[in-house]
Amino acid sequence: MIFTAGIDVGSTYTKVIVLNEENRIAGRAMANTGFKLAEASRQVYRDALENAGLLETDVRYVVSTGYGRHMVSFSDVQVTDLTAGARGTIFLFPGTRTILDVGGQTMKATRIDETAKVKSFRLNDKCAAGTGAFLEKTARYMGYNTREIGPLVATSKHTATISGVCAVFAESEVINHLSQGSAPADIMQGAISSLVDRSIQLMKRVHMEPEFTLIGGILRFETMARVAREQLGAAVNVPDGDLVQYVCALGAALLGRRRLQKLEELQSVQPARDSVRAET
Repeated sequence: MIFTAGIDVGSTYTKVIVLNEENRIAGRAMANTGFKLAEASRQVYRDALENAGLLETDVRYVVSTGYGRHMVSFSDVQVTDLTAGARGTIFLFPGTRTILDVGGQTMKATRIDETAKVKSFRLNDKCAAGTGAFLEKTARYMGYNTREIGPLVATSKHTATISGVCAVFAESEVINHLSQGSAPADIMQGAISSLVDRSIQLMKRVHMEPEFTLIGGILRFETMARVAREQLGAAVNVPDGDLVQYVCALGAALLGRRRLQKLEELQSVQPARDSVRAET
């Protein structure tokens, strides 16, 4: 059995996926990236191998992606998260033409073709109000942790309006809502709606086309996808469970498989050429 691995070193979490030769997930792991990126990538890779019951020598090709991809010293090649995300998304949802990736520190909109080639993209990484960090900061300000965001929003009865275009101004709106007695659930719902508003604007800038697929850690909150569906007026794809956080790692592992196959093809062609030269 031939295995490949994809390592996504994100600003918040590092994710690893190990695929077998049938492109089935043999193992995966995820942990906080922290500030020691090289150590984090090595440890999460080992955890994924242990989960798969494999040794490092069992993996034939490793591809790293994410903002810390160059810190993975043991990878065979590095690719951008746009490329890896497109490959992973098209594998899960072949009809995808527009991808929205919302992570802790960045938000990306990408338009792709049927081969997963990136046709257009836009990034929003200049302000926390346009990333998942804003949701986490809002929750912490009200005394909740990240894991409580989903259950909290599920109890919302109304949406508190948050229109600030930067995290500082948006935070002042959160404070104002609290002082007026707004329920934390409604404020959290407002923060998600505000983030979706920015997401849709980013998607419009790449001339979005259906199908739409949403990926990234913030999409583990079902409310984010529901609000996006409402604002887009269309169906959206969201990978099941925590797979939504692994799409770029999955794409990297798939690219590793493709790269490995090309190398094997080149190696099989070379002996044939050498034989022809010898005969002539």
